[in-house]
Amino acid sequence: MLIELKKIVKNYDNGGVVTKVLHDIDLSVEEGEFLAIMGPSGSGKSTLMHIIGFLDRPTSGEYYFNGENIENFNDDELAHIRNERIGFVFQSFNLLPRTTVLDNVMLPLFYGKSKKSHEHTAKLALEAVDLSERLHYMSNQISGGQKQRVAIARALVCDPKVIFADEPTGNLDSKSGGTVMNILERLNKEGRTIILVTHDLHVALHADRIVTIRDGEIVSDKKIPSSERIHSKAVSD
Repeated sequence: MLIELKKIVKNYDNGGVVTKVLHDIDLSVEEGEFLAIMGPSGSGKSTLMHIIGFLDRPTSGEYYFNGENIENFNDDELAHIRNERIGFVFQSFNLLPRTTVLDNVMLPLFYGKSKKSHEHTAKLALEAVDLSERLHYMSNQISGGQKQRVAIARALVCDPKVIFADEPTGNLDSKSGGTVMNILERLNKEGRTIILVTHDLHVALHADRIVTIRDGEIVSDKKIPSSERIHSKAVSD
């Protein structure tokens, strides 16, 4: 099992006022799955993704990644795992605006691979999202859909086992969103585990399993038959 959560609780203490965000979450994710975590705003879905992605720690409970309890790792070790084995794609893109597409994609490599291989690896990642012709554009000179594809390329450069996508189509029109979902589907078919966070059922139905969270609790966990899944067409913006 790639990811296993047991009785995960997350509370936030704001000056003595405790806010309970996640309640006794049990969740397993197998390697190669395409999982959508779905729920309304404030349901706890992003907090859950941050814990699974090592951006936050649970208040209590156990989290096993690839069979290893993350409690056994310090923050530096978790940061190393996060950089080497996990890629993130966010709704707001998080690109440096006055920096080239190529340089944005190379950023994570400064924490890992040898400097000599940075440019070649980044170019391959951009080729994988069909943006080879935009290498030297500034990131503020390209469309929203292209920005999200750059963000996906940046998530790919360290060859992660898992890609987390938090509302990846939230700022995009339907055509650009379809392109992004097509890329995520293709990456999943290549063997990568995709964990998608969304409030949109149409987006969630691209996954082969949907976990619904409400008020910090998992209320349903369903496999989606192939006949009910949405498959994006390979369109480009």
